[in-house]
Amino acid sequence: MTRNPTRIDTAQHAGYWDQTRQPFCCLIFLTPLLILYEAGVLWLGGRHPDAIRNGADHWMRDGLSRIGLPQEPLLPALVLVGLLIWHLVGRYRWRLSPDALGGMFAESLLFAFLLVVVGQLTDLLSRQMGIGLAITARQHEVATRTLGFVGAGIYEEVLFRLLMLPAAYGLFRMARLKKTGALLLAAVTTSLLFSMAHYIGPNGELFNPFSFTFRSVAGLFFAGLFVLRGFGITVGAHAAYDLLVGVLLTS
Repeated sequence: MTRNPTRIDTAQHAGYWDQTRQPFCCLIFLTPLLILYEAGVLWLGGRHPDAIRNGADHWMRDGLSRIGLPQEPLLPALVLVGLLIWHLVGRYRWRLSPDALGGMFAESLLFAFLLVVVGQLTDLLSRQMGIGLAITARQHEVATRTLGFVGAGIYEEVLFRLLMLPAAYGLFRMARLKKTGALLLAAVTTSLLFSMAHYIGPNGELFNPFSFTFRSVAGLFFAGLFVLRGFGITVGAHAAYDLLVGVLLTS
């Protein structure tokens, strides 16, 4: 029996939607961001790089240190190796299209702009009700802030979406919840934790109901992106949003 040459083998020729969700494509898309952040922190941080690290980055490094592992080179390596193992276990093709990377960048900007609109509406509502959002002091240079926002996009998504969301989903499935219910509950739970994390620790902000609500909504937004569009675009959208709001719109 001869094979129809016009037949498209979707298992071997994944389209843009599927390719951008695969771990190898995410790995290539995120590697420059990860290198930029890690190199920038070491360069600008000098002898005290932890002073400018993102909170989620610091928490995970602290966890590695507590179990006696060398957190400085290990954490970024774990992120990259984890994506590589995911690719190998899933038996995905070693296929990457430059158009896919360009599309991921464009999607990241699009979703970031959408979240900016939601944030502006939340801020407008808070001002109309006479409650201002807490704003932290801007003491660092633009380069330092930029690195912090890139780090937030990477490591907050690693912690809350790549690690905690599947773990929470698995726990709720073990509790005999249906798939849809378990996924929704996992998304809500991790989004609330994501929001609350911004008010914890010495660098945490003062609690504000409007900023907490917006960050919870943002967490749900990123959780939905993670499920529908994959890890790479979620990180890109998170980093792009933080840069738009924290650097460009405040300059």
